[in-house]
Amino acid sequence: MSKVFIFILLTWLFGNPFVALIVLLLIVYMLDRRFVGLTPSFLKPLKRARRLSRLRDELRLSPHDLSTKHEIARIYMEQKKYDAAYELLVDVHRIMDDSADVLSELGLCQLRRGHLDEGEALIIRALAINPRVKYGDPYMWLGEAYAVSEPERAIGYLKKFNEVNSSSCEAYYRQGMLYRQLGRAEEARRSFRETMELYRGLPKYKRRHERRWALLARFKSQG
Repeated sequence: MSKVFIFILLTWLFGNPFVALIVLLLIVYMLDRRFVGLTPSFLKPLKRARRLSRLRDELRLSPHDLSTKHEIARIYMEQKKYDAAYELLVDVHRIMDDSADVLSELGLCQLRRGHLDEGEALIIRALAINPRVKYGDPYMWLGEAYAVSEPERAIGYLKKFNEVNSSSCEAYYRQGMLYRQLGRAEEARRSFRETMELYRGLPKYKRRHERRWALLARFKSQG
């Protein structure tokens, strides 16, 4: 009802229902971005593109700068350009061969490129160096990679992930979605419940960043 009232008020103010609808959608979008985060950010890709352009300029000036290469590779991974990211990470790994972060990122690229065995081996090496690298996300990556071809193997990795990461609403939500993909409905519901329970126990200053996952988990648990 409140949205209908606001729409009527905006129509009266602007004298045009089409303009009023656009303004209402903008208000809803801004409120969501400020308090929830269900809608995608239109500014984030632009900021990422500007940062990538700046980093490429820096790399042209200093072609052997590992930190710049690493940051560019991470942006490529965010953009799902795993071939390009992999090439840069190989260069970084030649120097930082004992970095759990770099090994795990190489592993993720290989998983996304379809090289499951090599990706798994790289991630296992990363976890041997640091069992909590990326807050346990590599276990989730492996679970996602094997969900279709080897469901039981995927579930094994999910269980290991659960042992490492117990404080992220996003992580529990993603776990629930993967269990749902595997046809494990009860485990999926339990993960969604755990997402909501974890959110309720968070301090107020952290809830803004986790609210999206709690709301999505609520929707999925009712589905």
